[in-house]
Amino acid sequence: MPIFNPHWIGGQRPTEMSKVLGLGAGQDGTLREYMVVNEEAAVAIPAYLSFEEAASLPCAAVTAWCALVGGGIPLYPGETVLTLGTGGVSIFALQFAKLFGARVISTTSSDAKAERLKSLGADHTINYRATPDWENEVRRLTGGLGADLVVEVGGAGTLARSFRSVNANSRIAIVGLLAGANGGEGFDFMSWIATTYRTATGSRQHFEQMTKAMAYHELHPVLDRSFALEEAPAAFAHFLAQKHVGKVVIRHN
Repeated sequence: MPIFNPHWIGGQRPTEMSKVLGLGAGQDGTLREYMVVNEEAAVAIPAYLSFEEAASLPCAAVTAWCALVGGGIPLYPGETVLTLGTGGVSIFALQFAKLFGARVISTTSSDAKAERLKSLGADHTINYRATPDWENEVRRLTGGLGADLVVEVGGAGTLARSFRSVNANSRIAIVGLLAGANGGEGFDFMSWIATTYRTATGSRQHFEQMTKAMAYHELHPVLDRSFALEEAPAAFAHFLAQKHVGKVVIRHN
């Protein structure tokens, strides 16, 4: 499996802009039949995984792993993790959090997706369409304490509510901008007292740590649907419709 950032083997992220961007961002991605990869920028596929499962790991899975362990504060058993939605990063975060023995609260847009999340181990689910002020429900479910860690994939559209879902000793891993880069609700400056950190995939070292944990537990990625290479436009359309749970895969037969 190619690592997302071929220049980040271990330690701190490279600082040169030309070496910060990963595959598909400023350089060719992986939607091709053949590619050349430096041996340092590749990780072995665990023997129990299929090629389609392995294809789902380099970006979303490593990002979720680093959201849980990359902020410098360990995730302890019994802590509460809040995940948002059913995209690849959020589903991997749910799966990894359960490996750590954490309690998981997941938000989603439908009752059908809520049932799927529960089948994957979510302890509580919140339908954010039926409960727009879902941060209040997070606090209710945690006895007023709030979540210990939020895997924040929404950006400005959800960040204010994420901050209202935590306490001063919590942390928020800021991953994506699925709910928009601008236009989020304003909130009192004093609510910014939780620890925040930016998560953007990880290094080969992170990747190998993750696959070691996955192999020990024989954890399988959640694949929503697989498309043939010639069906790539349909795969992107399916992804943009945001009806998927887990990863959308494009395969080369």
